[in-house]
Amino acid sequence: MAKELERDLGLYATVTISMGAMIGSGIFVLPGLATKIAGPAAILAYLLAGLVVLPAALAKAEMATAMPEAGGTYLYIDRAMGPLPGTIAGVGAWFSLTFKSAFALVGLGAYLLLFVPVPPGAVTVVGLALAVVLLVVNVAGVKQTGRLQAAIVTLVLAALVVFIADGITYVDRSQYHPFFEHGGGGLLAATGFVFVSYAGVTKIASVAEEVEDPGRNIPISILVSVAVMMLVYTFVLFVVVGVVPHEGLKTTLTPMAVAAEEFLGGWGRTAIGVVAVLALTSMANAGVLSSARFPLAMSRDDLAPPRLGRVHGGFKTPVYSIAFTGVVLLALIAFVPVLELAKLASAFKILVFSLVNVALMAFRESDLESYDPEFVAPGYPWVQLFGLVAGLVLVTQMGALPLAGAVGLLVTGTGWYYVYGRERTEREGAALDAIRRTTGDYSLDTARAMLATGGGGGVLVGVDPETEASTYRTLVGVAQAVVTRRGGRIDVVRFESVPEQVTLSAAATTDDGSEAELASHVGRLDAPVETETVVTHDAEHAVANYVRDREMNLLVGEWRPEVLGAEFVGHDADWFLEHVGADVVFVRDRGFDSIDEVTVIADRGPYDPLEVLVADAVAHARDARLRFVYAADEDARDEQLAPILTYHEDLTELCTAPAEFELLRDSDREAVLLSATAGTDLAVAGVSAQNPLYDAVFGTLPETLADELDCTVLLVHSHQPRRHTFLRYLLERLAF
Repeated sequence: MAKELERDLGLYATVTISMGAMIGSGIFVLPGLATKIAGPAAILAYLLAGLVVLPAALAKAEMATAMPEAGGTYLYIDRAMGPLPGTIAGVGAWFSLTFKSAFALVGLGAYLLLFVPVPPGAVTVVGLALAVVLLVVNVAGVKQTGRLQAAIVTLVLAALVVFIADGITYVDRSQYHPFFEHGGGGLLAATGFVFVSYAGVTKIASVAEEVEDPGRNIPISILVSVAVMMLVYTFVLFVVVGVVPHEGLKTTLTPMAVAAEEFLGGWGRTAIGVVAVLALTSMANAGVLSSARFPLAMSRDDLAPPRLGRVHGGFKTPVYSIAFTGVVLLALIAFVPVLELAKLASAFKILVFSLVNVALMAFRESDLESYDPEFVAPGYPWVQLFGLVAGLVLVTQMGALPLAGAVGLLVTGTGWYYVYGRERTEREGAALDAIRRTTGDYSLDTARAMLATGGGGGVLVGVDPETEASTYRTLVGVAQAVVTRRGGRIDVVRFESVPEQVTLSAAATTDDGSEAELASHVGRLDAPVETETVVTHDAEHAVANYVRDREMNLLVGEWRPEVLGAEFVGHDADWFLEHVGADVVFVRDRGFDSIDEVTVIADRGPYDPLEVLVADAVAHARDARLRFVYAADEDARDEQLAPILTYHEDLTELCTAPAEFELLRDSDREAVLLSATAGTDLAVAGVSAQNPLYDAVFGTLPETLADELDCTVLLVHSHQPRRHTFLRYLLERLAF
């Protein structure tokens, strides 16, 4: 029978575990190094780092109340986005916390030098001995660990309050000038550097399974600990910078002791040294406590060996997971110059926290019924977007080495997943799966409503003097198929642009034969249409005004490729997609006489319901077969494809024309779609206005099809109000 972890951590113990993971090297060791990077602005760097951490802290507080299980960061990202991102987050967070514990023990050695002349080699030995002691304490049980944590944190906080209250009366204001000694770049670099000081704020989530009343205690403990530590860090740095000469501060690894000696003398130096020893021990203890839970959670999900998930029958702790973490911890202390890796730890912690923000977005957008948090993070999604963007900005300011180290850890996590975890896991992210299913249902419901006959409204066929007679037939043929399918009327309007030097009244009274030409073209068509010629100085707004004033709900026009993009009636086609106020079908005309097969194309995500309407209408009108072609990744899992297959089965049943579905699996989606569409008579694809962000995320497949296929291509764009945001569409791309 599986053994459960005890829920024996109350609110105070929970807060002190989180704060104990922060009160350590970030305040007793890093200030000197931070001032070397930013000067007095290091004070502000600690405050900014806390603000950047806050969105992830709020996100983890919400997710922890929805999933109060051991694992924390790993668990949330894995459940939201699947085992691959979860593995990367689990490995990264585990390594970062283990490193932070080692860093605390190395810092502890620096403070021990204040009391006895310990040779450098002995500092490592002491650190190793303390690591062994902490490992034994953690194996003995969480309750003992929580009580020890609470006592240490209470004592250290009391000492820091005394340090701030007395030290603030000794500060020298000249010490703060110039404040931005190394400019804005130095401030951002220092902010990224000290980011790891706040890593412990979310650490309590990794022991959520052992917290009493998690819906109340977890969010309170996270918010209280981050708020208190932002104030403590800021005021401590204010005192340290204000009392210690700059040159001496930039070269010391014991800045708190140096500051205390400046205004309290030798006894103050000794007292702070004792407090530092306790605080650094507390940090290492909290790091071991939390980091050992990541292998435990990953083992439960078959992403780590089963032995790491075993809970000891007597101690009720994950002994093997703690032991594995301890081996790595001891190796770091013994062989790695941990201080030099501080930037690497911060950079990767920023990336992990960015994934936490993305995970919350995935859960919120998924409408997952099982996701029911007791605490809801405020300010969604702007708070999380701020945390994501701000974190990425900080990473760019930290130099090449931290980025290289973070990439190395990402590669390690990815490699471990493909070597060990992939063949042992069949699941994927619940949030992404829910997004996939709800998106498919929404698309089907919309398509079903669109395919319903009646209430079709007007269809505007827009042409200009350059439109060929054959293109008239194609444009009106598409419009007629839609009107036949759902009702409405067809207006064929010729938009003639004249120079500003010519008045519109003069141009309108000039008989240039355009009316007769328009009547001649339309008269050859087998369709009841109304015709009109509009003379204008501004064809763009003339089209938009006609759509609005005549209550047209569909614009059909010719897509003419140009060097810098496509045009319609002589103007940028993208403008009409964004501003015309109606659904749009642009036609890349290559003939419309013989249509035996209509192919609808999708690359990630469901089809635009308007695509389905237009394709089904044309196929039905021409007695053609309808073919839906969907491209998936070559290594897409069966569980990922299942809702896609169900969606297509339901979709083909909606259509009035004979319909079939073809699933393509290839690493090069664009190439395989082009190949599969090469022999079709008419291709239909969704299109959106081009911009760098959209193209980077969604690609430019429709435009490529329009350029490279030999058949006529219909590029479809729905104007109907959407319930989804760009963020939702981005997550849909990840889901599909």
